[in-house]
Amino acid sequence: MRRSSALSLTAALAFGAIAPAQAAAAASAYAGTAADLDRAALRKAISVGPDDGAAGVVADVHKNGQRWRGTSGDITTGKPVSPDAHFRIGSISKPMEAVILLQLSAEGRVDLDQSIQHYLPGLLPENRFAEPISVRQLLNHTSGLPQDFEGSPAASADEAIERRLAYVSFDEVIEQTLRPVGRPGPGPRFRPGARQEYNSFGYRVAGKLIEELTRHPYQYEVTARILKPLKMRETRAAVPGRSTSVPAPYLPGYMSRSTGELVDVNVQGGLPASMTSTTGDLDRFISGLFDGRLLRPEQAAELFAVPKGSDGKPLPYADGSNCNTGPARGTACFSVGLMSVPLPDGSVLWGKTGSDLGYRSGVFASRDLNRRAVYAIGTSSSLGNGSQAVAQRLALAAFGDQVRD
Repeated sequence: MRRSSALSLTAALAFGAIAPAQAAAAASAYAGTAADLDRAALRKAISVGPDDGAAGVVADVHKNGQRWRGTSGDITTGKPVSPDAHFRIGSISKPMEAVILLQLSAEGRVDLDQSIQHYLPGLLPENRFAEPISVRQLLNHTSGLPQDFEGSPAASADEAIERRLAYVSFDEVIEQTLRPVGRPGPGPRFRPGARQEYNSFGYRVAGKLIEELTRHPYQYEVTARILKPLKMRETRAAVPGRSTSVPAPYLPGYMSRSTGELVDVNVQGGLPASMTSTTGDLDRFISGLFDGRLLRPEQAAELFAVPKGSDGKPLPYADGSNCNTGPARGTACFSVGLMSVPLPDGSVLWGKTGSDLGYRSGVFASRDLNRRAVYAIGTSSSLGNGSQAVAQRLALAAFGDQVRD
């Protein structure tokens, strides 16, 4: 789980962590005009080879009213990939969890400044988590909570492949993280609100809170509040207690056993927030999120505000890097549910990446929605490291004209 979070963050930084001079030089290979999408450059960006660690790619790019959709076929089997291919979205579900809690806040059913200890008494061991942790701190990654299954031995690729069919509830993740069997439970990583560190475990607690407040399974709430209103008909939440396959047509994703054998991992169990979707549906989501169809202005403002300290400056990021570049390097870049990615020209993209076994994905947009990009990459190895290079090439091809020295 910790590896998954790290890979998600690395993939996100592919959209923004390029040095300006390097990005400008790379972008020159994709020379387009500010008004036009360079379709040849986009096709080149997602063309994958054996060194990319990617089995295939599907992408959907919008810019100034123009749209481009492209795919790269499954290089493992040679089969084509449909532009309507489904894939696992990983942590792109986190903004959806945030939206549900923001909606509940607007309905007066939850106070973002109230503590988790108030809403879920006894969930956090009092001897280790005495300081109150607010709902907002869960959502903007400033809670200081441990990471998923912190302290547990890292699973090998073979173990991850064998365990992929298991469905794990929010309660099970919380208990196995906070009250593990056979070893001491972890404590806070830092004081709540003192800094920022990407934290998936906080969203497991947030998912539990959604289910407690609504008395409905997460699947019901995300469908009723987001998928149906936005007509995201190709997006499905995990079925509680079951493993499910990615619907056809699907983007294949592979993991490699220690023997080198590639395993198609499209059938998985996952978490209550695990979901499959398409680039078209994720474009509907970020469009509906930014244009006001899901949130009132007061709640929508939370999407575009990184946490600040008492001095009015963005909080430090936990390890001094990983967020932002240039003068802002080492400071918070996550808001409630989203990540900000500043471009060298001063403009900002907002969005989220996702990482599941066999899949890397992302959705980013400018606030005015004139620039939007959704991509998914099926991996062809257990690490999936090549996905960062593919995402970086796509970003430069999509928005390269925004990059300058």
